[in-house]
Amino acid sequence: MTIYTKKTLNCQYKFVTLQEVKQNKMGKKVLFINQEISPYVPDSEMAMFGAEMPNLMQEAGFEIRTFMPKWAAINERRGQLHEVIRLSGMNLIINDMDHPLIIKVASIPQTRIQVYFIDNEDYFQKRSAMTKDELGNDYPDNGERAIFFARGVLETVKKLRWTPDIIHCQGWMSAVIPFYVKTAYHDEPQFTNSKVITSLFSEQPHDSLGDMFKKCLEFRSAEVSKLEKYGDKFDFMELGKLAIDYSDGIIETGDNVNKDLLKYASENKKPMLQQPKTAEEVKEKYTEFYNNFIE
Repeated sequence: MTIYTKKTLNCQYKFVTLQEVKQNKMGKKVLFINQEISPYVPDSEMAMFGAEMPNLMQEAGFEIRTFMPKWAAINERRGQLHEVIRLSGMNLIINDMDHPLIIKVASIPQTRIQVYFIDNEDYFQKRSAMTKDELGNDYPDNGERAIFFARGVLETVKKLRWTPDIIHCQGWMSAVIPFYVKTAYHDEPQFTNSKVITSLFSEQPHDSLGDMFKKCLEFRSAEVSKLEKYGDKFDFMELGKLAIDYSDGIIETGDNVNKDLLKYASENKKPMLQQPKTAEEVKEKYTEFYNNFIE
C-alpha cells in the first residue's frame, strides 16, 4: 500500500493512503490558465505543459477548465474554433480604452479537453506572432495584453458559474492572475476560496512592460498602492515576484527556471514543487500538492 504524508493547517503531518488521496480529489475543480497549448501553437516547452498537465489531471479525476489567448497565428478552421456568443460582448476598460472581449472554444482532438480562447481585435487578431513582432522584439503593449487576458479569463469563469478550487497559471502571460484573484476578484463567489498555483518557466520577456503598467493594472481593489514594492518599470523579475507574492504555491518546471525567482519564492516561504518526471508521478505529486491547499 502506497503511503503519503499530508501537511495539516497546524503544521503537523498525517499519513494517508493512495485510495484516500483519490477519494479526496474527486469533484475538485482546477482552472488551467495557459500562455500556450499544443497543437494550437508551435511546439515549445510551455505549449507541451499547456496540453499535457490539464489532460493528466483530468485523468487523475479532477474537473478541468482551460484557457489560453487566441493568438493570431492559430488556424481557426483547422482547430475548429467557434465563437461563444453568450460569453462574448463584454467591454474591458484598460488604459482608459474599451476593448471588446471575444470568447472562442475548441476541443483538443486527442484528449477532447475543451479550450476557451480569449480574443480581441487590437490585442490579438492584428498581431502576426504571439509575444514578439517579426523582428523578434517584444510587443510594447504586452503588459496590457496580459491584463486583458487575465480579466477576460476571470470574467468568463464568472459567466460560466464555475467555481475553481485551484487556479493553475502556466506562462508569464498569466502572471497577473494571482494578483487579481487575491484583490479585485477576491469577493466574487467563484474565487473567494480559490487557491492559486504558478508554474515558473524559463521563457521570459526581454523588455519591461512600461511605465504605465501599474496604472493599467489598477481595477477595483487591485490598487496601485499594493504595487509600491515593485519597480516602476515592470520587467520579468518584477512580474515574476508579483505572481509569486499572490500565489499559494509554486511549481519549478525545469532546470532553466530563473534562479533568482526560485530563491525569492523560497525566501518568502512559498510551498514549492519540482516538476515530476513521469505522467504517473505528475498525477500523484500534483494531487498531493493541490490537496495541501484545498483541504
